[in-house]
This record gives sequence, structure tokens and C-alpha cells, in this order.
Amino acid sequence: MADEIVNRVANSKLKTLDLEDFYPKGPRTVIDIKDWLFHELILKEKDFREYLKNHDWSQYKNHYIALTCSVDAIIPSWAYMLIATYTNPFAVKTIVGDLQQLETAIFQEIIANLNIKAYKNVPVIIKGCSDKPIPETAYIQLIEKLQPVAKTIMFGEACSTVALYKKRNSI
Repeated sequence: MADEIVNRVANSKLKTLDLEDFYPKGPRTVIDIKDWLFHELILKEKDFREYLKNHDWSQYKNHYIALTCSVDAIIPSWAYMLIATYTNPFAVKTIVGDLQQLETAIFQEIIANLNIKAYKNVPVIIKGCSDKPIPETAYIQLIEKLQPVAKTIMFGEACSTVALYKKRNSI
């Protein structure tokens, strides 16, 4: 009679953490304010305010928004702040930057709020393959969050991991 095959990974304390599981739904939208500038160069406050007042902000309901200016113009900080007063009632999150910076900001918040109690003193695998645009910085932030509590941290899949960290035994 053959020996029974035992799934040691399933029976271990090993915890897998997949950042893709935390990826929030909702469109990512870049708003380029160059078209709101006079000759795509100068921000004229009165015209700018009028454009913002007349723009349909409800179209951004539940969007994650990256505000940018794709032309070489000097945009005062208050301009982005003013736009945020219009996006805030509708958007989930608004940042100044590109889509990569937006994803980084989204995950920075997710990881900051991540409950890590389940990872205390256990081996952790951070899953690496993802169909979603998980920023590299998110993995670094996750290591910073897990390292003080996890017994070991690995990257990859249970069948093939790369060891990243092992807690040293206290003497």
C-alpha cells in the first residue's frame, strides 16, 4: 500500500499575503489641467475658477484621480488644492502625479491600515505574481510592516520562494 500524500504547506502555519487581494475596485483617471490654462501656459485664476465651477465633477464618482499638467507651466499649489475641493465629494482619492504615483498612494494607505496580527511569529509568503498594477514600493512598505512581527518572510509561491528575512533568535 502506497504512502498517503500529505500537503505539508496546507498543514503548516505558513501564511500567504497577496497584495492583489487588497486592490481596490474603481477606475483610475488622469486629469490633465493643461487644457484649463490660457494657451496651455498660464493659469488665469478667474478663468480657471470658472472652468472648475462649470465642469461636471460627478463623472468622477468612485474614481481614483491623478491630477497632472503635461505642459511646462508653473502651477501654483492652491490650484491643485482647489481642484481637490471639487473632486472630494465624488472621488475615492485624489493625488497630484501620474498613474504610478496614484497606485503607490493607494497602496501606501492600504498597507498602513493592514492588520498584521495574523502574521505574528509565523512564516509569511508575499505572493509575487499579479495581474493588477501593484507598485514595487508597495512590496517594500509591506516588508517594513511585516518584518517586526513575522518569523520569516519569503517572496513567490509556496512551491518556489525566495527567502527575504528570518527573525534571529533572542539570546
